Amino acid sequence: MLDQTSQRQDSQSAPQEHDGMIRIPGGIFRMGSNDHYPEEAPVHRVSVDGFWIDRTPVTNRDFRKFVNATGYVTFAEIAPEAKDYPGALPHMLKAGSLVFTPPKHAVDLRDWSQWWRFKFGTNWRRPYGPRSSISGLDDHPVVHISYRDAEAYAKWAGRTLPTEAEWEFAARGGLDGAEFAWGDEFTPGGRFMANTWQGNFPQWNRNEDGFERSSPVTAFPANGYGVHDMIGNVWEWTTDWYSPRHEADAEKACCIPENPRSGREEQSYDPYQPNIKIPRKVIKGGSHLCAPNYCRRYRPAARHAEAVDTSTSHLGFRCVIREGRTS
Repeated sequence: MLDQTSQRQDSQSAPQEHDGMIRIPGGIFRMGSNDHYPEEAPVHRVSVDGFWIDRTPVTNRDFRKFVNATGYVTFAEIAPEAKDYPGALPHMLKAGSLVFTPPKHAVDLRDWSQWWRFKFGTNWRRPYGPRSSISGLDDHPVVHISYRDAEAYAKWAGRTLPTEAEWEFAARGGLDGAEFAWGDEFTPGGRFMANTWQGNFPQWNRNEDGFERSSPVTAFPANGYGVHDMIGNVWEWTTDWYSPRHEADAEKACCIPENPRSGREEQSYDPYQPNIKIPRKVIKGGSHLCAPNYCRRYRPAARHAEAVDTSTSHLGFRCVIREGRTS
């Protein structure tokens, strides 16, 4: 009886326009970084109009409401077709997703396959394999979400996904040029400000921040705009196509790009899979797997490429509403 009541409540209408959202004022900021990974450079000035952004990443509770209301089936729950993946072994063409699986010994950090496993039967309901569940994880970010899945949720909610510039502007919390979303010190006064990895990645996480995997979306302090989890916990999708570098400023200040909406039109592909042309989008924020010895991308300027058909145990999303628009 309790389950039936819960399902009835979850299948109610989509969220109201600004429920659980924070207004971000427009402005001009310095996007990117010249001091870290090459894809973050060069620092350049970008103008962003005002918009609203989800206060937290979309949670398992939020996504369950969407699925119960629409019957939506995520990418990870559908077996891939052989024509889309030339050369794939037939026994691998089953529904599933990538799950972080720590190795028991030292590995080559250049080979991500040493800690990622494609597990059949893994999806947003079963985030660590077919025998796992999201019981007790309602307030954790939903994961195993492909770009298509994130877009579908956003459309249902009367929202959209953020551009890279909007996302980074919101993540900075009004601290233009600061190293992190809260300032220039990673753990001010010894306090952990985000869910990241402490220890020797990928074998050993000391869990000094209290979490080995994902965390509740308000477990760490909000930034200056009142937005939670822009750094760490899970990576988040943006609408921009990935490119290996930012474009530099125009020569004249008058030519600062205004309110970029969809990023570059050309598409980026994985250079390690030349026979499989799956376009890649920019993801932002880093995750609970970002560590000092690997992937120091727990910063607003950091960015990474993700194939649009990919879902993993550390990838989620949040939505925006641009002022004057509902989608």
